[in-house]
Amino acid sequence: MNAPTAGHTARSTHDNPCIQCGACCASFRVDFARDELDSEYGRVPEGLAVDVTDQTCRMRGTDHAQPRCAALVGRVGVDAHCGIYEWRPAPCREFGMLAPLGRADDACTRARARHGLPPLE
Repeated sequence: MNAPTAGHTARSTHDNPCIQCGACCASFRVDFARDELDSEYGRVPEGLAVDVTDQTCRMRGTDHAQPRCAALVGRVGVDAHCGIYEWRPAPCREFGMLAPLGRADDACTRARARHGLPPLE
């Protein structure tokens, strides 16, 4: 099965530094509920997930010694984006900027530091 692509929707929002970063996608394991898979009324393409338990899946590539999500496209910190942005799992939707406060959360700061990137302000 071919993974859906988010097209230019995710990349056209230049005021959101997360769109071009990708450090989180190359830093953390991403486990999510099996009901988020496309075959079970969800949205994550089944080919991008591996089984963990009967109820849990993991984004392919995120459990490697040097994690890199299979949905990540481009170079971290330069021009990276999620190839399934519109269909990403809940942990990815919940991660990142503390929008009301206009700053990055601690996990974002740690991920960026792992890749030699300064914290977002």
